[in-house]
Amino acid sequence: MSITITGAGGFLGQRVTKLLAGRGEELVLADLVPPPNPPEGATVLKGNLAETLPKAITKDTTAVIHLAAVVSAGAEADFGHGYDVNLTGLRSVLERCRNLATRPKFLFTSSLAVFGAVDRVDDTTATMPQSSYGTQKALGELLVNDYSRKGFIDGRTLRLPTVVIRPGKPNAAASSFASGILREPLAGEESICPVSPDLALWIASPASVTQALIHALDLGEDALAPWRVLNVPGITVTVREMVEALGKAGGDTSLVKFQHDPAIDAIVGSWPALFETPRALALGFPPADDLDTLIQSHINGL
Repeated sequence: MSITITGAGGFLGQRVTKLLAGRGEELVLADLVPPPNPPEGATVLKGNLAETLPKAITKDTTAVIHLAAVVSAGAEADFGHGYDVNLTGLRSVLERCRNLATRPKFLFTSSLAVFGAVDRVDDTTATMPQSSYGTQKALGELLVNDYSRKGFIDGRTLRLPTVVIRPGKPNAAASSFASGILREPLAGEESICPVSPDLALWIASPASVTQALIHALDLGEDALAPWRVLNVPGITVTVREMVEALGKAGGDTSLVKFQHDPAIDAIVGSWPALFETPRALALGFPPADDLDTLIQSHINGL
């Protein structure tokens, strides 16, 4: 089984790579920036996916994990680039699979941003995105479903919660602060929070999301048919509750500074925070880590 991971150099890409390599999978890792310390035996393809695609996905490819994307605030700031990567890039990968006629498993990561400002989400809630990123992901969901319906791929799409705590430096995601208000104070550094402490978020730990991705990949053929999109389990927390949990874990809560940013607030405020995920749980996806476990896992990782 040869598995291709696009965006393999990213945070989730590296975690998925490590787990799959640990069970002996043959891996092809594609990204603009190659992953550090790739596993022995993995094929690493550095460069624009449009150029590396013929080598990234071949007749031997049995599964594709498509993680390459422009994140939320980045897609909002650069409209053209967001669509080039998040929609045109996805279509190119799907077309490569269609033209090879091998019907690989195809795992696509979507986002809670597809819903827009609705109060509560369940497995039947319609998508009404209020950002370019959310729109691009919603369109991507439809593409993956249609290519699956036509028999070109065996698709499975996961709508991910906001992943907290991401290691490293802040990125261009509008939700980057959700990791920063925990990560930076735990390292003794100041963090700026651009939203209200009363804002509620739908989040999941890196471990929970990685487990969900692997579980989705391992599902049987057509397990999600006919609608191949799934809301991933997470937890609902307010920013205030996150800061309180930070203090409980020994972090200095005074290092969290609230400075309102209307642009960030407009994007993140359009995302729902209350989810019901019975379909995912019925398919064996594990419940998400609670907030204290999430923070402690990050501390243990350090």
